[in-house]
Amino acid sequence: MSGHYEAPIREPLIIGHKTYHDITEDIARPIEERAGKLWWISLYAALVLFIYGFGCIAYTIGTGIGAWGLNRTINWGWDITNFVWWVGIGHAGTLISAVLLLFRQRWRMSVNRSAEAMTIFAVVQAAIFPVIHMGRVWVGYWVFPLPNQFGSLWGNFNSPLLWDVFAISTYFSVSTVFWFMGLIPDFAMIRDRAKTPWTKKIYTFLAFGWGGKAKHWQRFEELSLVLAGLATPLVFSVHTTVSFDFATSVIKGWHSTIYPPYFVAGAIFSGFAMVQTLLLIARKVCHLEEYITMYHIEIMNIVIVLTGGMVTVAYATEYFIGWYSGSRFEDFTYLSPGAAVGPYWWAFWSLIICNLVVPASFWFKKARTNIIWTFIVALIINIGMWFERFDIIVINLSRDYLPGSWTMFKPTIIDVGVYLGTIGFFSVLFLLYARTFPVIAQAELKSILKISGETYKAKEGDEHH
Repeated sequence: MSGHYEAPIREPLIIGHKTYHDITEDIARPIEERAGKLWWISLYAALVLFIYGFGCIAYTIGTGIGAWGLNRTINWGWDITNFVWWVGIGHAGTLISAVLLLFRQRWRMSVNRSAEAMTIFAVVQAAIFPVIHMGRVWVGYWVFPLPNQFGSLWGNFNSPLLWDVFAISTYFSVSTVFWFMGLIPDFAMIRDRAKTPWTKKIYTFLAFGWGGKAKHWQRFEELSLVLAGLATPLVFSVHTTVSFDFATSVIKGWHSTIYPPYFVAGAIFSGFAMVQTLLLIARKVCHLEEYITMYHIEIMNIVIVLTGGMVTVAYATEYFIGWYSGSRFEDFTYLSPGAAVGPYWWAFWSLIICNLVVPASFWFKKARTNIIWTFIVALIINIGMWFERFDIIVINLSRDYLPGSWTMFKPTIIDVGVYLGTIGFFSVLFLLYARTFPVIAQAELKSILKISGETYKAKEGDEHH
């Protein structure tokens, strides 16, 4: 890899006059130094949310899901909205890691570690919602194909809800292995720098005997490619399977062939927005401006524009079909003239403004390279994608085929509490990760220092002149 030629005109991926030792010091610093006041404040705030959410989940299990705002018409509400939202957020990590690795995109090396961690933590949050939505959590193991001594096979394999179990558990397993495997050289680096016996023991165990030998690197790169090959179809299969929960039903607005590609594009769109949100914070807090550069931020904004364009086309298609069909049942689906002016007009226009209007600013380079604006837009997209899932579920269900069944959804404090709890849980996991694991793959960065480092590119440019 180090012998690969790269044109001097390309933007450097590592700025500042960095050496191999500088990279090691910069990546190890957040782990080896004491946590700052801001980190502790963030952790306490996240823990408060997590404990409150855990209390709401315990109340739900003890009381039943009647504690939520569900009713006889809308029997999926905030719970499945949050489930699909969290699964979508978990999409960008595997895309950045696996697909961009196969395409040899070097800019992924500064952002893939945090994106992979985000994937795993988001899937953990997503898994909470279907489990508690069952009502009887203690028989949750029925969804797995159990040996016959447990009784008959309880799972209905014709149900897309059961496909979700297998798709998401496979996705979680492969993503975790991919993430952990990439961390092994970095664990060895922390092990070799450890100052206390306890730290050394922990990182020695995590490093799996890594010694940096040529054979170790050969196996590391081979396994990376194998796992990337396995994970790439998962990027497309997982959210496709989630979309089948809706597309295989007979509910108006759900029974649509556009859902699988539309859900995948929307998941990558929201996932990249969350990666931007977390990386911009990590970049500032951990002082990683030389490694997560403006070039990285702009490239990710271009991906957001691309996937946002796909989502926009899907929105336009859904809206057109709702209007052109002439069916009065289609006139109150989540993207239709009826939704735009009906009682859920605020949710419809939140979706349009957050996902279509605001991200369109990234067509302009000045907006794409503005850090504060990028952070604001990333947050707005995350809000907009939540509204999209809310609209798909609640607006479509609120107007049944029988006018006597028409109703409105009102979330309870328990609904809101469970959702806030998952945000707190996710934040706790990410904050602990940033303090114990290297947030950038330093071994991979070192492999491109001589072709993409600012110092070396400047020298190469001088030679060409």
